[in-house]
Amino acid sequence: MIIAAGGGRRIGGPEALLHQGEKPLVNQMIDTMTEAGCEQIVVVLGAAADQVRETADLDRATVVVNKAWGTGVGSSIRAGLAAMDDAGIEAVVVVPVDMPGLTAAAVRRVAALPYPDVLVCATYDGLRGYPMLFGRRHWSGIATLASADVGARPYLLAHKDQIVDIACDSVADGSRVDSPELMELYGLTVPPQRVGV
Repeated sequence: MIIAAGGGRRIGGPEALLHQGEKPLVNQMIDTMTEAGCEQIVVVLGAAADQVRETADLDRATVVVNKAWGTGVGSSIRAGLAAMDDAGIEAVVVVPVDMPGLTAAAVRRVAALPYPDVLVCATYDGLRGYPMLFGRRHWSGIATLASADVGARPYLLAHKDQIVDIACDSVADGSRVDSPELMELYGLTVPPQRVGV
């Protein structure tokens, strides 16, 4: 699941519109997830969803539009989990779109135990980050507790003893682009948005 719904107040435009050169970052993330072996990819859009559909190639993904995106990432996680209606899916890898340094190797490490009762978090310098793996048995609890801009954190805190931490420092950059300085560092741009979007 790729969370690409935020308005990107700190970077000057919706995260899903971020481009690295000519390529939309959401397409780069779909490529990363595909290379990592994810069988179904759900992209949760929100801010500027229509413009994202026009500028990105989303044919390989199931697209969900979170109309409540302004309430924070919690509603996007709920929308993405609700779209996973195939009973054969036992776990879901969750990543935000604003991680240009994420690699397929990191996704594969976190997704190595795709069982219904697992909770896995990537770590960078000992701190938990994305990707995260949520086993199916946790989905309803995560959806119930996911709130505002803290997403799954309340559920993860309540189940911290069950989380498997997987160090990904050596295979990926865990930084999220949340400032103009980081946008410049990664060579990212947000194209001008049409009036009314």
